[in-house]
Amino acid sequence: MLKISVKKAFIFIAIILVVLAAVTSGAVADRLFGLTPLDRFFPRLGINTLQQKFVNEESDVIDVVKNVGPSVVTVSAVTPKRSIIQFSPFGGFSQGTTGGTPQDIGSGFVVSADGLIVTNKHVVADASLTYKVVTSDGKSFDAKEISRDPNNDIAIIKIDARGLKPVELGDSGNLQVGQFVIAIGTALGEFRNTVTTGVVSGLGRGIDAGDQFQGYVERLDNVIQTDAAINPGNSGGPLLNSAGQVIGINVAVAQGANNIGFAIPINTVKDALNSFKANGKFPAKAYLGVQYQMVSQQAALLNSVPQGAYVVDVVAGSPAEKANIQAGDIIYKVDGNQITDTNGGLAKLIAGKKPGDVLNLEIWRDGNTVKAPVTLSEANQ
Repeated sequence: MLKISVKKAFIFIAIILVVLAAVTSGAVADRLFGLTPLDRFFPRLGINTLQQKFVNEESDVIDVVKNVGPSVVTVSAVTPKRSIIQFSPFGGFSQGTTGGTPQDIGSGFVVSADGLIVTNKHVVADASLTYKVVTSDGKSFDAKEISRDPNNDIAIIKIDARGLKPVELGDSGNLQVGQFVIAIGTALGEFRNTVTTGVVSGLGRGIDAGDQFQGYVERLDNVIQTDAAINPGNSGGPLLNSAGQVIGINVAVAQGANNIGFAIPINTVKDALNSFKANGKFPAKAYLGVQYQMVSQQAALLNSVPQGAYVVDVVAGSPAEKANIQAGDIIYKVDGNQITDTNGGLAKLIAGKKPGDVLNLEIWRDGNTVKAPVTLSEANQ
């Protein structure tokens, strides 16, 4: 009896080993050759889930580009044609022409079917140039009207077109750091409808924009930071979420850095756009008329001066000149509020005012305090 039991036991164990070997080899073959019958018993947990995630992400980007791509435009500038004298070592002097050829300089997106295009103000800042809008299918339209928002780096171009596909404007108020985003635009003024992807890298950033010699440094607060590749020429193009909604307008890149770009939140654009559609113009921006640099706390302590806005230059004919503000002054209080580089500085205080408002400035001048009331005017667009 003992010998028979041992024999049966060996046979039973051998059968189990054979079955296990068959199952294991089948599972290996299943993974190597893409067979699926054993998924019921041995689910693909790791790599398959990751592959599915990548497929879904790629599908989202492809869908967004297909849906929104036709709404993204290129903005071109045309310099006036003029005669020039050319010299060739073989033919000597001859007369030629320059200008008159469109040059892609920025991007934009359609916000109404009848030809309203949103872009950045700095893209169309030069009033001496004429501008064209080129749609994604290559059609070119003259810019009939350009309205520039004095409060933000936003402009609206009107073209004579019908049947355009407007974008869907999203909500930038509920963005999260790490959220997936897509940028579309004419990268480097050369590669139209370039698509890049990334994430929201930061929120509530503040950047300086504009020309200091326009009378002030334009401070753009609460902008979106992204690592999606944004290059010169992308300015004015849309920053999109994975649903294809515009959540920002690409505005700037950080010089000397990699993958640090910025976009104006779309809620800011929507407010400006609603005002434009209702009144035919943007809200007026208050204007003081000084070029300045902020004096930090450390610099103030080292030089025994107050923190504030150090006036580098005063614009001729501006409210600042009329109030006798002088180069070398330090404006350190406005209506009793201290000006510091950590609270947005002078630009933020003025941004909250309207043309016609009177500011009571306290100025440090040669060791003395000077009080100067100043009436703000309207900034030129």
